[in-house]
Amino acid sequence: MADIDSLPEFLASAIDAAQKAGEIIRKAFYETKHVEHKGQVDLVTETDKACEELIFNHLKQIYPAHKFIGEETTAAQGSTELTDEPTWIVDPVDGTTNFVHGFPFVCVSIGLTIQKVPTVGVVYNPILNELFTAISGKGAFLNGNPIKVSSQTDLISSLLVTECGTNRDKSIVDAYTKRVKSLLLKVRSLRACGSLALNLCGVACGRLDICFQLSFGGAWDVAAGAVIVREAGGVMYDPSGAEFDLTARRVAASNPSLKDKLVEALRQVE
Repeated sequence: MADIDSLPEFLASAIDAAQKAGEIIRKAFYETKHVEHKGQVDLVTETDKACEELIFNHLKQIYPAHKFIGEETTAAQGSTELTDEPTWIVDPVDGTTNFVHGFPFVCVSIGLTIQKVPTVGVVYNPILNELFTAISGKGAFLNGNPIKVSSQTDLISSLLVTECGTNRDKSIVDAYTKRVKSLLLKVRSLRACGSLALNLCGVACGRLDICFQLSFGGAWDVAAGAVIVREAGGVMYDPSGAEFDLTARRVAASNPSLKDKLVEALRQVE
């Protein structure tokens, strides 16, 4: 078990790695992109690969005994098993489609799990220069200032964010649009910002009241955000109301007052 006293050091290392990767993203954001397709609409760029390599090399030099899970390398090789060992879970560029289109909701997401529990989280948007950070038990911060979830108690006054994801199977798209149609009658408005990590941070700092998504890439999208949301006073859970599972590719986040109301609203659609 990693020493609890090491957590501030782990956070500092993650911030350092995120900011270095952020420099690559910021520079490339204003240049011509070289894009590959992972699926019909799922994209990957040279920047994704370069950033993941930089982050992993940086952290492996400092913590050679730690485990690593990343979207572009580990996951591509099918190795994403989460163990009790300290494990860095990295999305080098969350919001790649935004990045390709020059839409400034792009971030580096670095989470550290210890005994499978998200314990350190860093999400950095280098285009808007916003750094979200958290350590278990120590609160959540945006650019060094404490943040907390909204105090909204009613769905009808809530701003909700959800994404369609990259799967365009008709049944998945139909289910998504059905949920959106139903929820639009129950919330103030709906957003799809294109980065799950930043959506979670939006809930953590009170810009957004509710985030949920029923299909996404993997643990690297939520590992850092989970710590940040919880430390900002929010709750992470499965959209069904069950416990949040880091590996399930299903997530919801809100303040505690809105949890049951969202779960009930989603249940009515199914």
